[in-house]
Amino acid sequence: MAQINKSNEYFNTKLYTQNASTNAITGVNFQPDFTWIKNRDSGTRDHRIFDSVRGANKPLKVNGTNAEATETDTLNSFDSDGFTLGADTQGYGVNDLSGNNTVSWNWLGANGTASNTDGSITSTVSANTTSGFSIVSYTGTGSVATVGHGLSSTPKIVLIKNRDDGTTDWLYYTTQIDGSLDSLRLNNTNTKSDSGFSLPTSSVFSINGSSSTGFSGQNYIAYCFAEVKGFSKFGSYVANASDDGPMIYLGFKPAFVLIKRTSNTNVWILLDNKRGSYNVNQSKLFPDNTDAENTDTSNGIDFLSNGFKIRRNNTEINGASGDTFIYMAFAEEPLVGDNPATAR
Repeated sequence: MAQINKSNEYFNTKLYTQNASTNAITGVNFQPDFTWIKNRDSGTRDHRIFDSVRGANKPLKVNGTNAEATETDTLNSFDSDGFTLGADTQGYGVNDLSGNNTVSWNWLGANGTASNTDGSITSTVSANTTSGFSIVSYTGTGSVATVGHGLSSTPKIVLIKNRDDGTTDWLYYTTQIDGSLDSLRLNNTNTKSDSGFSLPTSSVFSINGSSSTGFSGQNYIAYCFAEVKGFSKFGSYVANASDDGPMIYLGFKPAFVLIKRTSNTNVWILLDNKRGSYNVNQSKLFPDNTDAENTDTSNGIDFLSNGFKIRRNNTEINGASGDTFIYMAFAEEPLVGDNPATAR
């Protein structure tokens, strides 16, 4: 896997203001294949995900179980330096409230797709082997099966959603806790459980015939993430229930950090370097609900040149001493390559 010297060529957070009309968002630095959007000001607008494999104008709701929608005038196109939004007249939350501040998190795939036959199910894949990220579309068979992800390295996180069934959760499969494959749900606060699946490999991940991952004839989307030195890190830390919390070494200055307590029903916490530009970073959003951006002082972290440090004794990021938390982090600046990170 190649070394990444400029993180914002593969992941970037882009803030914008909604205008309830055609809205060309530029400054992403690449043509995104995966864009996650949340209205920061509204407590009623959902988190929405779009990707180039399923196609534009097909939002998926992160904080719920809804099936894929096809809605014109949401995210109309993925462009060379960003994306273009329509007027969003149905109120999907991406551009319907003129003047509202909004965040988008953007990842680069392959800017194209390929058929993948590594698994027992043929998949359609947009894979970026440099950054360790792939988008995988497949159709279930109703049986235990494997699906090719196209990364040539083993993902630590596989996020799966049934596109056709409006009752299934966002399954977050991960080996980042103890090396076994555990399961959480991105759309709710459930604790972790054992998945019962085989571990992902450098070519495939496993599914079963359930409605959540592989019901016969139903369509699924998966987002796979493998670690890349200096660019991404997916791990866990143990709480100490103190305002002087753990320091988590990443090997880079973070641009995006997602945190979840695994042993209790606490919310997911999402912070980034654009909404929270100074330490302590307390500009929180919550993928499992519609809440507006929260900047209260009850929880927050410091973004450091080589990782992040927990700065609050709060159950959502530093609960009862000994509890385990998972994190998902992407870099602003790497500590490797031509542009080593500087202090925040």
